[in-house]
Amino acid sequence: MTTDTQTSRTVAEKFLERLGQQDPDGIQELFSEEIDWHVPGSDALPWTGRRTRQEEVAPYFTTMWQHFAHGQSKVVLERFIVDGGDVVLLAAFTHTAAPTGKEFTTPVALHLAIEDGRIVRMHLYEDTLAVAEAFDAA
Repeated sequence: MTTDTQTSRTVAEKFLERLGQQDPDGIQELFSEEIDWHVPGSDALPWTGRRTRQEEVAPYFTTMWQHFAHGQSKVVLERFIVDGGDVVLLAAFTHTAAPTGKEFTTPVALHLAIEDGRIVRMHLYEDTLAVAEAFDAA
């Protein structure tokens, strides 16, 4: 099923808005029942890995966010690219690892695929070594 560019943009904007509000349930409702989700990284970091079901989305965010120092994250969105059902967000994330107090910055590419107004794929590409080193998990 193809999705038009405007629908994809609207869904991605809702995703970003809810991400900024740290609304895990609101983010989760944007996803399809079955998903292709991949966040690569160290096995020592409990939020990395693959997910295949909508109900796994909110726990990803609640687990991840508790490991970052509250109020010390910064996201700089550099580019928002939409082509049909594909959305690519290019950004830089800066966080502080709560357990170590180490700040890290990583360039990020986030690929969302939208079908029938729902996110069916989310793949995150970032400097996984920088993240692992900040958590002493490298």
